[in-house]
Amino acid sequence: MEEDFDYCLDQAVKSLSEDGIQAYLEGASLISMIGRGFEPVLVYLEEVPQICRRVGEQAAEQIAQCVWKISRTPNGVSILSFLQALPSAARRLQSKESFDRFIEIVFDFMERTTGSIHGFHTTIPSPSLSDLLDNTAILLGQVSLEGLKNWVDYGVLNYSNHPERQKEYFSLQSADSRAVLQRERHGTLFADNQRRLDLYLQALWSEKQQLVPYSVGFDEQLRAQPYFDAMGMRIPDVLDDSETGVSGLDRYRATLAHMSAHRRWSEKIVVDNYSPFQRFGIECLEDCRIDTLATRRYPGLYELFMALHPQPVEDACDEENESCIRHRLAMLSYACMNRHHGYKNKDVIEFADRFRAIMQEGESSLKEMAALAVSFIARTRRQSDQSPNVHFTDTDVSYRDDNRHLWIYIEESDDEEMFEREEQKRIEDEPDKLPPRHYPEWDYRAKNYRPDWVSLYENLHPSGSPAKVDDLLKKHAALAKRLKRLLDLLKPQNAVRVRFQEEGTDLDLDIAIRSLIDYKSNVTPDPRINMSHRHDGRNIAVTLLLDLSASLEDIPEGCKQTILELSQEAVALLSMAIDDLGDPFAIAGFSSNTRHQVRYQHIKGFNEKWNDEVKSRLAAIQAGYSTRMGAAIRHAGHYLAHQQSDKKLLLVLTDGEPSDIDVDDGQLLIADTAKAVKELDQAGVYTYCINLDSQADEYVKDIFGNQYTVIDKVESLPEKLPQLFMALTK
Repeated sequence: MEEDFDYCLDQAVKSLSEDGIQAYLEGASLISMIGRGFEPVLVYLEEVPQICRRVGEQAAEQIAQCVWKISRTPNGVSILSFLQALPSAARRLQSKESFDRFIEIVFDFMERTTGSIHGFHTTIPSPSLSDLLDNTAILLGQVSLEGLKNWVDYGVLNYSNHPERQKEYFSLQSADSRAVLQRERHGTLFADNQRRLDLYLQALWSEKQQLVPYSVGFDEQLRAQPYFDAMGMRIPDVLDDSETGVSGLDRYRATLAHMSAHRRWSEKIVVDNYSPFQRFGIECLEDCRIDTLATRRYPGLYELFMALHPQPVEDACDEENESCIRHRLAMLSYACMNRHHGYKNKDVIEFADRFRAIMQEGESSLKEMAALAVSFIARTRRQSDQSPNVHFTDTDVSYRDDNRHLWIYIEESDDEEMFEREEQKRIEDEPDKLPPRHYPEWDYRAKNYRPDWVSLYENLHPSGSPAKVDDLLKKHAALAKRLKRLLDLLKPQNAVRVRFQEEGTDLDLDIAIRSLIDYKSNVTPDPRINMSHRHDGRNIAVTLLLDLSASLEDIPEGCKQTILELSQEAVALLSMAIDDLGDPFAIAGFSSNTRHQVRYQHIKGFNEKWNDEVKSRLAAIQAGYSTRMGAAIRHAGHYLAHQQSDKKLLLVLTDGEPSDIDVDDGQLLIADTAKAVKELDQAGVYTYCINLDSQADEYVKDIFGNQYTVIDKVESLPEKLPQLFMALTK
């Protein structure tokens, strides 16, 4: 065993960094504590360095934690199979994202197939988990992750109540299993052609970029496109043959050729100088420029590109009732690439000719394409382009990437480096901050997410004087008494006595007397002489999310206090009420200064008591900046979703609609916030808004549906807020 350990450690040292080795050894230590013998530890030590080389060093800790979780279930016997399956998965999947997806599938399967027998207080291990894991290499060699998920779902759905038939299905012994697997086998798998595609890039484009696959089938709302970043070229894990007869392998080649040409000939421009429609047009014409240059270098690519480029029908889009911007740009793109396009639209003909004239003079540039695109958008723009009913038919050029690499995002300075230095300085000036957490943002115009768009920084709110909050509570002493009478009606009444406690709230006289008699009789007394009480019937976790934007410093008409001061009073009363009820609750505030800096400040955590420390933070809250609400709601929901409560409530207190200084289209942040609320609803978190804007009816329903209340008289907030909470949690 000692020799094996030395060998494994030597291999790990060659593959991992110092931090990676530390995580690797800690993971081995954790697995050794589960009490399953030396074999799982040995497999972990042997295989994890190879896995880390393929999917990243963070896999070491992740794998150890997964093994620990399995050991806490009746499926401990499958730990060895799990560890032995991971190397095959890492070799086939090649990326951290796909590897994580595979583990999610495994754990979802384990939870769904681990059962119980009615009348017996025990759980039964999954009858087929080991079979699924043992066949990992075969399964991933035949289907994509999406196909694997579909195959697994079919087996669970149809055989969850038949352990023997379930075992036959997942061990690939049944005809049904093989038939469904064959049905899910489609397209060209990246894993089978990785070596060939690597050689293609190196031979034709002198590119040595890492190819990183992503799964195409897990989020129907978010249709991922190829892209490249610091990690490498991101491409789908499977591609079907096209309807025009282009093979999946040739589709991979077209995609890689287009992306490689971008890397060779494209530069960057500042995104803030252009509207969304203009950016869409710029990306379209830049793609045409890049494809033109690529086909000049390798003429054989032209036939491949045109076989994959859709040919929109000229009159297919109804300009009266549909947004036709995508349709016009797709026609323009096709016309730029094909002289014999056959379109009669004068604008399309003119700008396609102008494009070809520019390209005849040389390689051109992104700036020239931008100028041409801006002119085209200005010439052809229609009022109906703002319609949410967008025409998508034959507008997607599947081999092209998402063009994120074209844009420089600068909101506060005309100099990118200056902005980065200032941003870094602001972050360094606040040493108590955690690293940023990145959240997507929904773009209603593109009907897609902007991945990792918002940077959210969280920290503990600075402290002030708790006496300020105590004074506010004294000010509303009469209101507090009325609230207390109402609260008594909400408190759980069905108390259950828990006896034989070494520590408790009351002395259990019967046990205490018995222990005293034992003591007098020279018998060791039972130390469990206390009892406590447990209340059933109320299981609610609450987060109160406060809008701390600059507008809270306003003094409403007919009022002598700012909205911020009234909010402090209301939150203090509500916190006292929730604390009295015994519900776990948290308080946080948020504000924003562009998408690069959304501030999330913790005022009270779920595990903290309502005490002077929390009161001091509440007393110190200040208003400033803007209201980028979607990211704050997602972050609050992230914490709330991990609470072990039957009901989870997120209360949002705000005085206006979502906004930020880097967003001109107000509907953009409204749509994103509505999307965030929907995401939380799907995760089991109920979101409710208390809005202090008398004009809120114009937008708040679009965000929260019917889950909101508008308080016109802001001065009544201290009374209304606790009452609303009690109404929501009855």
